[in-house]
Amino acid sequence: MRTRIKICGITRPGDGVEAARLGADAIGLVFYNKSPRVVTANQAAEIAAALPPFVSIVGLFVDPEPANVEVVLSQVSLDLIQFHGNETPDFCASFGQPYLKAIRMREGVDLAAEQRRFSDARGLLLDTYQPGMPGGTGEAFEWNRVPEDLAASIVLAGGLNPGNVAAAIKQVKPYAVDVSGGVEASKGIKDAAKMAAFFKNASRS
Repeated sequence: MRTRIKICGITRPGDGVEAARLGADAIGLVFYNKSPRVVTANQAAEIAAALPPFVSIVGLFVDPEPANVEVVLSQVSLDLIQFHGNETPDFCASFGQPYLKAIRMREGVDLAAEQRRFSDARGLLLDTYQPGMPGGTGEAFEWNRVPEDLAASIVLAGGLNPGNVAAAIKQVKPYAVDVSGGVEASKGIKDAAKMAAFFKNASRS
């Protein structure tokens, strides 16, 4: 099965269009004020409007106030919500939208238990754990920590780039991979050549 690809942290319509042209299955829009890749609901709506059909739009939130999520949902047609903080299953489900739950791979995390806990999530997104940072560390975690029997429902993130994505897919065999900083010219600004290399190398795995 082909590994799906999500390009996260899109801040410009042109970058979203280019990601779609290269074959992105999804693009990620960050609604977290402490992120250098944050976008407003208006910016997100412009990016979404520029995309061709069949590209999923994912909105990333970190321990948000419910009202903030509702404002975004009223202005942007999100296909998935990605919760990247310490949200509970009840909170994630409260918006009536399909969602992904990000799990930071801290020492001792039990992925099977997390999958049971977030049983109504569309999948788990695995990211590198670094104290005080909900994501975007640019560092990979040890991929052998992903159990084989869970890999098919996993979105693999954390430090992926054109140089390691093929090895990551070959080892983990995830449903999808998620990249942000690994294909950027600067924070929030995507590099078309890096994105192209990422897609090319991902298809070689």
